[in-house]
Amino acid sequence: MGVIKVENIRVFAHHGCLSQETVIGSDYRVDLNVKADLLPSAHSDDLNDTVDYVTLNAIAVEEMQHPSKLLETVAKRILDRIFLSCKTVEWASVSVAKINPPIGGDVEKVVVILEEYRPNL
Repeated sequence: MGVIKVENIRVFAHHGCLSQETVIGSDYRVDLNVKADLLPSAHSDDLNDTVDYVTLNAIAVEEMQHPSKLLETVAKRILDRIFLSCKTVEWASVSVAKINPPIGGDVEKVVVILEEYRPNL
Protein backbone atom coordinates (compact mmCIF):
# COMPACT_ATOMS: atom_id res chain seq x y z
CA MET A 1 0.00 0.00 0.00
CA GLY A 2 1.19 3.53 -0.70
CA VAL A 3 -0.04 7.11 -0.55
CA ILE A 4 -0.15 9.76 -3.25
CA LYS A 5 -0.70 13.35 -2.14
CA VAL A 6 -1.65 16.32 -4.28
CA GLU A 7 -1.32 19.37 -2.07
CA ASN A 8 -2.30 23.01 -2.27
CA ILE A 9 -4.41 22.94 -5.43
CA ARG A 10 -5.34 26.61 -5.69
CA VAL A 11 -8.73 27.40 -7.22
CA PHE A 12 -10.99 30.44 -7.49
CA ALA A 13 -14.62 29.36 -7.14
CA HIS A 14 -18.13 30.45 -6.12
CA HIS A 15 -19.25 28.44 -3.09
CA GLY A 16 -21.18 29.62 -0.05
CA CYS A 17 -24.52 30.07 1.66
CA LEU A 18 -24.54 33.84 1.19
CA SER A 19 -25.76 35.00 -2.22
CA GLN A 20 -22.85 37.45 -2.51
CA GLU A 21 -20.37 34.56 -2.14
CA THR A 22 -21.70 32.87 -5.24
CA VAL A 23 -21.47 36.16 -7.18
CA ILE A 24 -18.10 37.47 -5.97
CA GLY A 25 -16.33 34.13 -5.46
CA SER A 26 -13.22 33.52 -3.40
CA ASP A 27 -9.97 31.61 -3.21
CA TYR A 28 -9.89 27.96 -2.17
CA ARG A 29 -7.25 25.35 -1.48
CA VAL A 30 -7.78 21.62 -2.04
CA ASP A 31 -5.55 18.82 -0.72
CA LEU A 32 -5.95 15.19 -1.78
CA ASN A 33 -4.54 11.99 -0.28
CA VAL A 34 -5.19 8.59 -1.81
CA LYS A 35 -4.10 5.10 -0.80
CA ALA A 36 -3.53 2.45 -3.43
CA ASP A 37 -1.24 -0.46 -4.20
CA LEU A 38 1.75 1.35 -5.71
CA LEU A 39 4.06 -1.66 -5.94
CA PRO A 40 2.99 -2.64 -9.48
CA SER A 41 3.94 0.81 -10.79
CA ALA A 42 7.11 0.86 -8.69
CA HIS A 43 8.22 -2.28 -10.53
CA SER A 44 6.88 -1.50 -14.00
CA ASP A 45 7.66 2.24 -14.16
CA ASP A 46 4.41 2.52 -16.14
CA LEU A 47 1.89 5.31 -15.60
CA ASN A 48 -0.95 2.90 -16.41
CA ASP A 49 -0.12 0.93 -13.25
CA THR A 50 -0.57 3.80 -10.81
CA VAL A 51 -2.93 6.62 -9.80
CA ASP A 52 -2.20 9.54 -12.12
CA TYR A 53 -1.91 12.72 -10.07
CA VAL A 54 -2.76 14.74 -13.18
CA THR A 55 -6.17 13.05 -13.08
CA LEU A 56 -6.55 13.79 -9.35
CA ASN A 57 -5.77 17.48 -9.91
CA ALA A 58 -8.21 17.69 -12.83
CA ILE A 59 -11.01 16.13 -10.75
CA ALA A 60 -10.52 18.66 -7.96
CA VAL A 61 -10.39 21.66 -10.32
CA GLU A 62 -13.45 20.51 -12.29
CA GLU A 63 -15.61 19.80 -9.24
CA MET A 64 -14.66 23.11 -7.62
CA GLN A 65 -16.21 24.91 -10.61
CA HIS A 66 -19.73 23.66 -9.74
CA PRO A 67 -21.09 26.09 -7.10
CA SER A 68 -22.42 24.60 -3.86
CA LYS A 69 -23.59 26.09 -0.60
CA LEU A 70 -21.43 23.79 1.52
CA LEU A 71 -17.80 22.75 1.29
CA GLU A 72 -18.92 19.31 2.46
CA THR A 73 -20.89 18.90 -0.77
CA VAL A 74 -17.89 19.83 -2.91
CA ALA A 75 -15.59 17.49 -0.98
CA LYS A 76 -18.02 14.59 -1.39
CA ARG A 77 -18.30 15.18 -5.14
CA ILE A 78 -14.50 15.09 -5.39
CA LEU A 79 -14.37 11.84 -3.40
CA ASP A 80 -17.02 10.24 -5.59
CA ARG A 81 -15.16 11.23 -8.77
CA ILE A 82 -11.86 9.87 -7.44
CA PHE A 83 -13.40 6.45 -6.79
CA LEU A 84 -15.17 6.50 -10.16
CA SER A 85 -12.08 7.51 -12.15
CA CYS A 86 -9.26 5.80 -10.25
CA LYS A 87 -10.12 2.11 -9.88
CA THR A 88 -7.06 1.23 -7.76
CA VAL A 89 -7.73 3.83 -5.05
CA GLU A 90 -8.84 2.08 -1.86
CA TRP A 91 -9.08 5.13 0.43
CA ALA A 92 -9.15 8.88 -0.17
CA SER A 93 -9.14 12.06 1.88
CA VAL A 94 -10.22 15.44 0.53
CA SER A 95 -9.59 18.74 2.27
CA VAL A 96 -11.34 21.85 0.95
CA ALA A 97 -10.36 25.19 2.49
CA LYS A 98 -12.03 28.57 1.95
CA ILE A 99 -9.40 31.30 2.26
CA ASN A 100 -10.48 34.46 4.14
CA PRO A 101 -14.08 33.34 4.77
CA PRO A 102 -16.69 36.05 5.39
CA ILE A 103 -17.47 35.09 8.99
CA GLY A 104 -17.00 38.43 10.73
CA GLY A 105 -13.55 37.78 12.16
CA ASP A 106 -9.87 37.62 11.32
CA VAL A 107 -9.78 34.01 10.11
CA GLU A 108 -7.22 32.73 7.64
CA LYS A 109 -9.35 29.83 6.39
CA VAL A 110 -12.02 27.30 7.21
CA VAL A 111 -11.43 23.69 6.24
CA VAL A 112 -13.67 20.69 5.67
CA ILE A 113 -12.05 17.26 5.51
CA LEU A 114 -13.85 14.14 4.32
CA GLU A 115 -12.31 10.71 4.02
CA GLU A 116 -13.77 7.51 2.72
CA TYR A 117 -12.89 3.93 1.83
CA ARG A 118 -13.90 2.67 -1.58
CA PRO A 119 -17.61 1.85 -1.36
CA ASN A 120 -18.48 -1.84 -1.66
CA LEU A 121 -20.74 -2.30 -4.63
